[in-house]
Amino acid sequence: MNKGKIILLFVLIPLVGCRKEFHQEDPIDINIDATPYTLNIPPFFPQMDIPEDNPMTVEGVELGRHLFWDTRLSGDNTQSCASCHLPENAFSDPEQFSIGITGAVGNRQAMACQNLGWAQNFFWDGRAPSLEDQVVEPVENPIEMNSSWDVVIAELAATDLYPPMYKAAFGTSTITKERSGKALAAFLRTLISGNSKFDRQRLGLYTYTESEQNGFNLYISEGGDPDNGQGGQGGADCFHCHGFGASQFSDYLPHNNGLDSIFVDLGVGGNNGNPNDYGKFKTPTLRNIELTSPYMHDGRFTTLEEVIDHYDSGGKPSATIDSFMKYTDGGLHLTDQKKEDLINFLKCLTDTSFVNNAAFLSPFE
Repeated sequence: MNKGKIILLFVLIPLVGCRKEFHQEDPIDINIDATPYTLNIPPFFPQMDIPEDNPMTVEGVELGRHLFWDTRLSGDNTQSCASCHLPENAFSDPEQFSIGITGAVGNRQAMACQNLGWAQNFFWDGRAPSLEDQVVEPVENPIEMNSSWDVVIAELAATDLYPPMYKAAFGTSTITKERSGKALAAFLRTLISGNSKFDRQRLGLYTYTESEQNGFNLYISEGGDPDNGQGGQGGADCFHCHGFGASQFSDYLPHNNGLDSIFVDLGVGGNNGNPNDYGKFKTPTLRNIELTSPYMHDGRFTTLEEVIDHYDSGGKPSATIDSFMKYTDGGLHLTDQKKEDLINFLKCLTDTSFVNNAAFLSPFE
C-alpha cells in the first residue's frame, strides 16, 4: 500500500462510518478494533485533514472528552482545560486573561476552541504545528495548570476509569503524554460549529434582514473612499484576513492589525525570532464572535463596537503593519449605520446549537 492510499484510507474511514480495522505499513498507536468516528461535516465545509497517526475513533474521542474536563490534569486538581475554555463562550474565556492554579495571570486571551480541525499553527504566536502538540502544553505551563505529565499520568493510572479507556482507544492500558495528546486533539476536532444564521442562509433556510445583508456586503467589500481612485468600495475590508465566502472566517495566518506602534508582545516574531513577524498574531475565526469577548490577543477590547472602531481608525503604523490596514488613508470612514450593519452581520455567525451540544459537555456531571 503506498503512502497516498494510506492517507486516503484514514481520511475516508471516519466519514463513511463503517467498522473496519485500521491498517498501514508501519503500526500506529491505536486500537485496531476501535470504532471509527463519523465526523459531522457541515455543508460547504471542506473535508477535515485527519493526521495519519491519529485516526478518529469513538473511544479516542470519548477519552479526550474526559481528559478535557478532568481537573486531575492540573497540579492541585482544581482546574481542567474547560476551566478556561467555556462552552457558553464558544470554548473561550470571558476573562481578559486566564488565571492559573497558582494565581498567576497570563498575558494573552484564551482562544476559542471551535473548528480546530481546519486550523493550523496553534496558539496566538503559531508555535505549535499541530493540535497534538498544542494540547499537551498547558499541563506543564507554570502559569496555567502547573503540573507535570509524569504526575498526571500517575494520577490517571491510579483510577479505575482511565486504564480501561486508554486500552479501548489504544489497545493497551498504558497511559502516556503522547496518547493523552492524541485523545485530547481528537475530541477538539469534534467541536464543529456550522449551524449559524450565515450557514442557514447559504442553505436557503434563513433570509438576512436588510441590515444583516448590508453588513455582509460591507464585510466582503474593499475599504476606502471609492472616489479616491485607489479601488476603495466604502467597505470594511474584513475578508482579506477572515475569508471571502469561506467556511472558517479566518486564513489562520499571522497578521499585524495595527494595534500598537511599539510592541509589548512580539507575537509570532517573538517565537521565531524574525523581526519581520514582530507584532503579528494568528488570525482568529469570527465564528461565534458575539460570544467570545474580550477580543484581540490581549483581550483589550470588550465589545464588538470597540473592535469596529479600531479597524475604522486604520490602526497604528509600524514596520510590520499589514498592507490591508488603512492607517495611511486615515481609516475606513464607516458611518454609524454601517458599523451597526456590520455588527448585525457578525452576530449572524453565532451558533447556539454548537454551544449547547451535550456531546461536548462534561461527562462527570
